[in-house]
Amino acid sequence: MTTTLALDPPRRISPVKGTQHALSLAWRGILKIRKNPEQLADVTLMPIIFLLMFTYLFGNALGGSISNYLQSLVPGLVVMNILQASLTVGVQLNTDVTKGVFDRFRSMPIARSAPLVGAVLADLVRYVVCLAVLMVVAMVMGYRIETGPMQFLAAILLVLAFGLCFCWGSVFVGMLMKSPGAAQGLMFVFIMPLTFGSNVFVSTATMPGWLRSWADISPVSLMANALRGLMNGGAVAGPLGGALAWMVGAVVVFFPLATWAYRRRV
Repeated sequence: MTTTLALDPPRRISPVKGTQHALSLAWRGILKIRKNPEQLADVTLMPIIFLLMFTYLFGNALGGSISNYLQSLVPGLVVMNILQASLTVGVQLNTDVTKGVFDRFRSMPIARSAPLVGAVLADLVRYVVCLAVLMVVAMVMGYRIETGPMQFLAAILLVLAFGLCFCWGSVFVGMLMKSPGAAQGLMFVFIMPLTFGSNVFVSTATMPGWLRSWADISPVSLMANALRGLMNGGAVAGPLGGALAWMVGAVVVFFPLATWAYRRRV
């Protein structure tokens, strides 16, 4: 007489449990930052370097005066630095996969997407640190918010959402590349032209026609203009609509690709 052993059905994780798992792993990522604060070097030093360099080297030439240029530059730098900060999550995920950390996660009774979502949520801490450093230094240098507290809060929440939407592109690249160095190098190839080919540093009116046609509809330019309206005063609805369209498009395109690449890799 032979007996067969029934296999346990695959464990199903409810959305509520999956969210709890993701938040727990996000807290793990925050603890890693607290224990290794050097991970924040890029979001603390780079904003200061860009702010000082472009303000004092090019302020008088590009803006007529340092004070005028600073008012236009700071909202653009907020967008640029948040976008660059979003690159790190892909590199960190690639490092965890390469070192076998995700093999341990696979053996745990957690939602498969929890490590991915947790890493993205933990990246919010880096964005907040980046914004705090940039705004404090900018205020010391003479930048002034010309709107009310609610408009400024809306600008901060908007740019945080912008970083979260576009970080899925970083996750996708990080899951595709075989090494952290390759992931970081490839992402910079795309990010640098995207940020410098915009109105962050100069008006698009000074650009050649072919470049201006792109810079005017670039997600970086549109978000920078939306922040200028919210922080300095001016039109908000037009650039905000375009920026939101780019944000939705980034999630629609890169979230499924990042999920596919993650499942394929781990």
